[in-house]
Order: sequence, then structure tokens, then C-alpha cells
Amino acid sequence: MADRSFLDWPFFDDAHRTLHRDVASWRDRSLRLEDEADPFSACRAYVAQLGAAGWTTYATPAGAGSSIDLRSICLIRETLAYASGLAEFAFAMQGLGAGPISLFGSEALKRRYLPDVAAGRSIAAFAISEADAGSDLSAMKTTARRDGDAIVIDGEKTWISNAGIASHYVVFCRWPEGGDRAFTAVVVDAGTPGLQVSRTIQVIAPHPLGTIAFTTCRVPIEQIVGEPGKGMGVALGTLDLFRTTVGAAALGFARRAFDDAVRHVKARVQFGKPLAEFQLTQARLADMAAAIDAAALLVYRAAWTRDRGAPRITREAAMAKLVATEAAQQVIDAALQLFGGRGVVHGEAVERLYREIRALRIYEGTSEIQKLVIAGQVLRD
Repeated sequence: MADRSFLDWPFFDDAHRTLHRDVASWRDRSLRLEDEADPFSACRAYVAQLGAAGWTTYATPAGAGSSIDLRSICLIRETLAYASGLAEFAFAMQGLGAGPISLFGSEALKRRYLPDVAAGRSIAAFAISEADAGSDLSAMKTTARRDGDAIVIDGEKTWISNAGIASHYVVFCRWPEGGDRAFTAVVVDAGTPGLQVSRTIQVIAPHPLGTIAFTTCRVPIEQIVGEPGKGMGVALGTLDLFRTTVGAAALGFARRAFDDAVRHVKARVQFGKPLAEFQLTQARLADMAAAIDAAALLVYRAAWTRDRGAPRITREAAMAKLVATEAAQQVIDAALQLFGGRGVVHGEAVERLYREIRALRIYEGTSEIQKLVIAGQVLRD
């Protein structure tokens, strides 16, 4: 039986406990696990399921006066990740892809995009990475320039989640008229002339990833998110918020691996007794349990801090992502070791988790970048 004692921590109120119970119940009862061999089709189906159930409204609040509750997003990501990395990814990308609009967009942009994203009727994407601009976002070369009442975009983005199935992309571009360090975020609808999408990226855990290119792509000037030239603040503010939720997804993976490992060592007999009776097995399980709780404390501290009104949680979010993703990698590796040869068989849950967790230590800021962020915050104090 999975440990749920963390829900009694003071980071949560009764509404969060009820949400966790309801999402877990829906997941076990109603989530239709798709054939994930085609992640593009699977993500479309997952977004529709999550929207119909009402869960995507938590990632993309669209009602008047509504706001993001980060603890709720974390709980949902963790709960979905326990069953399917692709389902939780579909949920998360609705939040990240619409996050710049939710946090910084004009009222007109919010009215135009957020209701459909929140309902699962449209799919969102966040387009910032380039071939030579990953951790170093300031190196991006895609440009946006003003041309009368339009914005003209030229360049190429890669490693873009939901490329090819997204209804819109929030694209981050260099803004030359604002100076060397000026950037702008622009919403570009799928199908806009001058936007071309290719599905060319296959990764160890199948996800919908691709490259998008812009050739004199014109969009109305009203599609700018926030102020022209202030796009880096839009990007970092959005990542500040959703980075914590990556740690929550890692927690979901780790808890699933741990629970499966516990069941396995109780049932697997070697040398005349269950693996669970060997001290080396017990020591490994103790390390796994402690790592999960330590990661959870940092994840939900960061979410609680933000929900309590902190304007930025740069340090807390970086710690949460760093520790949770690294700990989950260690927990899953330990679980696979406990499964022995069965652990490396394609199709086993722990083998899938081993592939799923690896990307979380890279996207939305590598572990190395999180360390630099944390150190920068410490030295600034």
C-alpha cells in the first residue's frame, strides 16, 4: 500500500487532500492508458481525457479572478506520473504551454486561449530551446521584429514538446530593437503561414518532440505576451513556477518504483527466503524511502511558499527540481537492481520508469544549472 502520510504535512489543507484522493480515484478508475508507441496520438487523447475530467483547469485557470495553485498542480502531476509519464506530461504541458499567457498575458490573450486549453479542447506548447540555446537561453537566434501592426518571426526552435499537435506555441525570440539582451514572447497559432513543423526527434522515453521553423512568419502585434523586450522575464517567471512541478512528477515516478520494489522483494524468494529479509535489501529500501521524503519536503515547501504569496521562488524551485529528480533517478535505479534481470526487460514498469526519469534531470533547467541558480541565490544573500 502506497504511503500517503505526506498529505498530513502542514503544507496542505483539506481541499488539497480531497483533490489528491479524487485524482487518484479517477486515475485508477477512469484513465484510459493509451498505446504510447505513437506519443503524438496518445497525448492528444490524454489531453481530451484530462480536460473532460476537469483536471486541466488546475494547470490553466481560465475563470475570472482565478489563479494558479501550485500545490494542486504538483499533486496532480505526482498522481498521474505514478501511472503514466505521458499522461502527466500531457497535463503539465497544458500548464507550461499556457503559463506565459496565464501569468503575463493581456486580458484579450487570456480570453482567446485559456478557456480551450483549460478544457482540453486545444493543446499548448512552450517554444524556447534552440540547437545552440539550451541552458544558455541568451544565445537564442530566433528573431522577432515589428513591421507595422505585425510581428515578423524568423528562426528555428527545437526540442519543442507538442510540436505538430499544438494549437498554439508561445515562442521566445530575440528583439533587436530593444538591444542585445532584449527578448520577446509571442503567441503563434498552428497553421500560421511561415510556420513549419517537423516531427524528427525520437528519445528514450517516447514523447511528442519536434522542431519548428519560422520564415517571415507574421502575427498581429497583439500576440506579444507581456511587454516587448521583456520576454526573458516572461520565460524565467514561467519556469520558476513550473520547475517545482517537474520535481513533483519525479516524485510520482519514484513512489511507483518504490512501491513496486517493496511488493517484489516480499514475494521474490532467493536462497530460501524472501529478498525482503536480507539486510542489504532493507538498507536499500531505507535509503529509497528517505530520499523520497526528503524530495517531497522540498517540492511541497516550494509550492507552499509560492501559494503563500512569495513573488518569486527561484531558490526553492531550483532546490525542489534538483533534489527530487536526482533522488528519483537513484530510487528507480535501486528498484531496477532489486528486480534483477526482470528489471531490464522492455515493458516492465521499472524499465519504463528508468527511461522516463532521465529526461527530467535535463529539461526546464539541467541539474547543473539548478546548482548554479541555488549558489547564485546563496551568494546574493
